[in-house]
Amino acid sequence: MALKIGIDVGGTFTDFVVTRDGAEPAIFKTLSTPRDPSIAVVEGLELIAAAQEPAQTLAQFAPTIDTIVHGTTVTTNATLTHTGAKSALITTEGVRDALEMRRGIREEQYNNRFTNVTPLVPRYLRVGVPGRLDRGGREVQPLDTAAVRAAIELFRTEGVQAVSICFMNSFANEAHEAEAARLVKELLPDAYLSVSSELLPSIRFYERVSTTALNSYVGPKLNHYLDQLVGRLHGTGFTGLLLIMQSNGGVIAPELARKKAALTLLSGPAGGPGAGLFYAAAHERDRCITTDMGGTSFEASVAVGAPLLVNDGEIARHKIALPMLDIHTIGAGGGSIGWIDSGGLLRVGPQSAGADPGPACYGKGGELPTTTDANVVLGYLEPGFFAGGKMQLDARAARDAVARHIAGPMGLSVEDAAAGMYRVACNNMAQAIREVTIKRGFDPREFALVTGGGAGPIHSCLISEELEMPMQLVPRESSVLCAFGMLMTDLKHDFVRTFVSRLETLDWTALGEMVDAMIAEGDRQLDAERISGERREHRISFDCRYVKQYHEVSYTVPRADLLARDAAAIASGFHAEHNRLYGYSLEQEGSPVEVINVRVQSIGRVSKPKYRKDAYAGADPSAAKKSTRSAYMPGSRQFVDVTVYDGHALRFGNRVPGPAIIEQQTTTIVVTESFDCTVDALGSFAIYRKGRTDLVAACLRGEEALA
Repeated sequence: MALKIGIDVGGTFTDFVVTRDGAEPAIFKTLSTPRDPSIAVVEGLELIAAAQEPAQTLAQFAPTIDTIVHGTTVTTNATLTHTGAKSALITTEGVRDALEMRRGIREEQYNNRFTNVTPLVPRYLRVGVPGRLDRGGREVQPLDTAAVRAAIELFRTEGVQAVSICFMNSFANEAHEAEAARLVKELLPDAYLSVSSELLPSIRFYERVSTTALNSYVGPKLNHYLDQLVGRLHGTGFTGLLLIMQSNGGVIAPELARKKAALTLLSGPAGGPGAGLFYAAAHERDRCITTDMGGTSFEASVAVGAPLLVNDGEIARHKIALPMLDIHTIGAGGGSIGWIDSGGLLRVGPQSAGADPGPACYGKGGELPTTTDANVVLGYLEPGFFAGGKMQLDARAARDAVARHIAGPMGLSVEDAAAGMYRVACNNMAQAIREVTIKRGFDPREFALVTGGGAGPIHSCLISEELEMPMQLVPRESSVLCAFGMLMTDLKHDFVRTFVSRLETLDWTALGEMVDAMIAEGDRQLDAERISGERREHRISFDCRYVKQYHEVSYTVPRADLLARDAAAIASGFHAEHNRLYGYSLEQEGSPVEVINVRVQSIGRVSKPKYRKDAYAGADPSAAKKSTRSAYMPGSRQFVDVTVYDGHALRFGNRVPGPAIIEQQTTTIVVTESFDCTVDALGSFAIYRKGRTDLVAACLRGEEALA
């Protein structure tokens, strides 16, 4: 049976999910090693090898691994902490300040103390050179190669590690950029090079130059990490396939990740939405909201048939116009600190206690109250069973921290203060979900909430109450959701070309040739990755707008409509998507539609682990009962005695009435009084509003066949 391992390198822990066809996934965690994340990867593989039956050495185990899918935060952290490469930029004379001017719009209009983001390339290393193309790609002024050579000499003197090249209108003609790139390779061969016409050949100069600069900024750091990772894996005897998770929810080979490092800027959380869809499919659903709550952050994303993409994202306030999953991140995790603002209001986060010293209950010197401390006070976490009993929590330290910093100043009891922290944290997370649903034209009540992260299932019921969501799914692999999702992904390559034209006057021949060229480019990538023809798919989308409109709407265009040259059908798709997003369309007014960009996503289907289904075990959960304990219930706003269940002992069909607590080694689930829980055939915990028998029926579908 094929052995596959998903690896998600986080700031505190590195998560591992080990799968064999038909077997229950095995979960492993090891502490991350920030100075060299590849060390933690090897240490985790050693743990996995030792856990085999019989135990193996890593040298024995590594050659048996078929595939490793790896997500990393290396590029993300380099951007967030401003520790990327010393970078330079060659651009068109007169526009070198575009990185600083951005779109000319202040992000916070009413903040008189607003400070612009610091550009990734300092001004003295941004060099404008003579040479100009018009918007159609025709040369207006030849490229001044002497000025390019002088810029390269400056970069050599300054010890530049990475160079970006981005000229005005190069999306229409790459000749000037190609010549400048040739000179950089010749005169500065050791520098990491990013060329905008290769990375992002599309209209809008600021988005293109920002994306290109980001790619150069993180490229050397990712290359160094991949060198370490590949070297260490090779040293273990691993000879299988290594794939890198990218921001669009697909995977790529390490060689392509090296060239386009910016594709990995959301590599870590990008596995979550795909995993969410997998678990939701067991309940006859093709749409879900996936969340992941860790120690510091909380991520939320939407999937409708497939994870949703955006083409104009940001990271650390820097624009990136490469396709990436629509993931919204806030500072709300188990380590988020509770505090009182100048107006006397209770806040939680975004500041975090991190892992060291961590929450007060960790007993490592932390003195500030965190979400985890509040959960201990409220009875949700058993101090003696944290991390499966591997770590003892200090309940007294948690109470003291909440009392000193929250309860005392606000004149509340410790319990009421902790309950307030819990509610504020849940409200923050609910607001993050609104950002990716309501603001995108979706009603969260129509979605299943798939909850990930070790701390997430403690809060999901109250989040669901806030958003009126009827159903949640907590996978058994909740604490390593992203790592599991990485094993469910396919190879994906995105291509974009600018093609400005009104729909009614489209040059269909030129458009068809452009689409065919992008598909051919995708096929070449998939050929190199040995993906056979029957496992390939090419998805076409357009970026369109109403004429004179400021923004575009991206939507899928069936290839059949393109081949039939059916402008009416293509326009109808745009009107429908515009109406969904903004609540109106101008179809009846006959407003003309304009195409701006054409996109192709080439997908190579890869084999995925075959997940086992449990046999039906009946509704009675009594065999899994562990104990009872007092815990706070937000509906009644009081402490009640609740039954505690062993999540590992619950089986398909078991029904747990709320209120209840379900404990696993890496996750605790709080089922409040408004919800009940049923275990589905995949071992996930389906939590639904009391009385929703239709949801129970969907959970148990096929019970007779499996019994």
